Amino acid sequence: MAAKTARAVRVTATREAILTAAERLFAEHGVYAVSNRQISEAAGQGNTAAVGYHFGSKADLVRAITRRHTARIEELRAGMVTRAAGSTDLREWLECLVRPSFEHLAGLAAPTWFARFAAQVMTDPALRDVMAEESLDAPSLQRILAGIDRCRPELPPEVRAERDDMTRQLMTHVIAERERALAEGTPTARPSWQEAATGLIDALSGLWQAPATRD
Repeated sequence: MAAKTARAVRVTATREAILTAAERLFAEHGVYAVSNRQISEAAGQGNTAAVGYHFGSKADLVRAITRRHTARIEELRAGMVTRAAGSTDLREWLECLVRPSFEHLAGLAAPTWFARFAAQVMTDPALRDVMAEESLDAPSLQRILAGIDRCRPELPPEVRAERDDMTRQLMTHVIAERERALAEGTPTARPSWQEAATGLIDALSGLWQAPATRD
């Protein structure tokens, strides 16, 4: 029993080391520019086949990295969504959308890598669906999008879909750019993650309240 427990601890430690190394390397270089051998070496694994042994395909590895973070983000988001139930205040729903990701990153040891990792994955057609399945399809997120739609019922469906996409793009790249700046020691417009979230919420409020001009 003790031997099995010790082995389980070693396996868990190895998997965590691989996930941490892969997240950093993917964030810095892109998913397909990084080999399993490079990940194994960065994780301190002598066996270059360790990544494939523990995680299988690259898509499976991306999924595992995403799940490391989305569980906590979903927990934060679900609590906010419960409190916002029935609200017709657009800003309240945008708070639910934005703040959980910022709060999650604020709670991690610096430097963080997940925002830049997510930005890399979302630009890759082959892996975008993996990220969507693990994060964009979360139940609380769907409730938030429905809440935003209820606040602007006059917008045509195609305009709402367009602004959903704009919102996703802004969130992905604004968070990633802030994370990069912090890692490099570059000055940022907002001193804290909480204040940066407020700035993005302000911008998204303007986006969603803008008129829909017909050509």
